[in-house]
Amino acid sequence: MTDLEKNEDRFDIKVNVKYRKRTAPGLGPAIIREISESKEEPEWMLEHRLKCLEIFQTWHDPRFGVDVSDLDLGNIVAYLRPDVDKARSWEDVPEEIREAFEKLGIPEAERKVLAGVGAQYDSEAVYQSIKRELESLGVIFLDMESAVRQYPELVKEYFMQIVKPTLHKYAALHGAVWSGGSFVYVPRGVKVPLPLQGYFMMGSPGSGQFEHTLIIAEEGSEVSYIEGCSAPRYNVLNLHAGMVEILVKPGAKVKYVTIQNWSKNTYNLNTKVAVVEEDGTMEWVSGSFGSMKTMLYPASILKGAGASASFLSITYAGKGQHLDTGAKMIHTAPNTSSVVDARSISAGGGWAFYRGLLHIAREARGSKASVRCSSLMLDNESRADTLPIIEVLNDKADVGHEARIGRISEEQIYYLMARGLSEAQARELIVRGFFEPIAKELPIEYAVELNRLIALELESSIG
Repeated sequence: MTDLEKNEDRFDIKVNVKYRKRTAPGLGPAIIREISESKEEPEWMLEHRLKCLEIFQTWHDPRFGVDVSDLDLGNIVAYLRPDVDKARSWEDVPEEIREAFEKLGIPEAERKVLAGVGAQYDSEAVYQSIKRELESLGVIFLDMESAVRQYPELVKEYFMQIVKPTLHKYAALHGAVWSGGSFVYVPRGVKVPLPLQGYFMMGSPGSGQFEHTLIIAEEGSEVSYIEGCSAPRYNVLNLHAGMVEILVKPGAKVKYVTIQNWSKNTYNLNTKVAVVEEDGTMEWVSGSFGSMKTMLYPASILKGAGASASFLSITYAGKGQHLDTGAKMIHTAPNTSSVVDARSISAGGGWAFYRGLLHIAREARGSKASVRCSSLMLDNESRADTLPIIEVLNDKADVGHEARIGRISEEQIYYLMARGLSEAQARELIVRGFFEPIAKELPIEYAVELNRLIALELESSIG
């Protein structure tokens, strides 16, 4: 067995789960109605789904990013509901599903430092919990289906208003078949002391996962949300096309952390957008390791004076992977600020591509922005590219840009080996140092998990 095969063994977790509901492969009005009926949704949500389906059927594939020609949506099962009831106690989650989540990355230590946890298996939440003291403060943390039923007017006001289904083809697809995800509402002035977490796992071959996460942070509030993603390895293609919408109201602060570790039979075509109002703060921290192909460009729309956003990311593209990632910073108000620090490593013939947009509108005078793209290649077969697009439409903005692409220096390797490290240890130390500014922004338990993933990937790449 090769090192790569050993590395991929962590995805060889097959869960024998029965399903209450499983739609036929493919898309069409009948399947959309079947999904909506099984969820007992209000009429407005069914109408929304059908409208998104019409848009999807007439839209073209993105003309940039990864090649999706091998993705046949006629073979994808859009909705699978496990035959389990949602639990509020981790011990009440069926043993086989609980073990699968734990093997793929929810250690006990993580659960101890979270204010609330939601876990989704395929299309439905199987676990949802929030600390009682937060409920007493008016914080809402539910799976999206429950939110649609319990807070229909609140959800209807914001659902897919930040991300329109006309944004691109897969946004429309998501709007038609979405299922699961998290709804977070933080009242004015409430500061959630510990992160909330949503963990998403695809367990069935040939399936799609389309969770929808909606976060509303009212004026002066603060919240952190951590998203974890995993899937067992199968020999057929899976699709992930989730969506995240975040509204940061005046003076509020939201931090969104993602550790994405899909197996390498997965297309990850995700959409994330935040709107930041006056003096609000949006922080993105992203780690992309898994999937066969990824397109992911979290966007921050700075629409209020003094709004700020940051995007810190790690991308690791190994053998057989093409990860097209980046960020969008859209400044539409004066005295706004943004920072992008995107770092990628490619190894074993992998391809890491940074694709970003910085737009400073005419009205955004006095704005400041910094974009830094750094790529490190571990061998001669791998590839790294950067395409940072910068548009500045006024002469009262302060913009900085830096891009670096290179390989590990043999002098650095020699220096470390001269001090007693093996070549593999020296390379791993350099890679950890390259990622360190991003890793330190993670909660300690996630930093440990991140280091574990880096070590596994390096083991498969350099032996």
